[in-house]
Amino acid sequence: MEYQLLKAVHIMFVIAWMAGLLYLYRLYVYHWVDRHPAVHARFVVMERRLWYAITVPAAWATALTGAWMMWDMGCALVPQVWFTAKLVLVVVLLAAHFLAGHWRRGFAGTPPFPLNERAFRVLNEVPTLAMVGIVLLVELRPSWGMWGFCG
Repeated sequence: MEYQLLKAVHIMFVIAWMAGLLYLYRLYVYHWVDRHPAVHARFVVMERRLWYAITVPAAWATALTGAWMMWDMGCALVPQVWFTAKLVLVVVLLAAHFLAGHWRRGFAGTPPFPLNERAFRVLNEVPTLAMVGIVLLVELRPSWGMWGFCG
């Protein structure tokens, strides 16, 4: 697949993954606030569908297309500090992703729910901040020096 097309597909999957993560954390805020049994049951279904139909497949597709692009580029990106910083932020997104899955299972059970409303409001911002950092790093590609990983 041509690199530009692969990059476009990667960006589309990133958008879907981010939409899933951001909405999931927002659902956790609302779920935590309203604990009525009927509402709880509705949130459990919404969270499960969002997780399995959008968030997880988009995360996998993002990772696979990203790895494919890295493979196509060889070692060209690795020694660049901006790229290493981007990968660190990707790890932050992955941590937010896996924690969201962990908390989804907690919400699927009976109260007490994990953390609290305020914590989920704050956690809702983590994927956003990581995404902003990633976009800025990719588009601006700051030159902070080079590391010699690829020789």
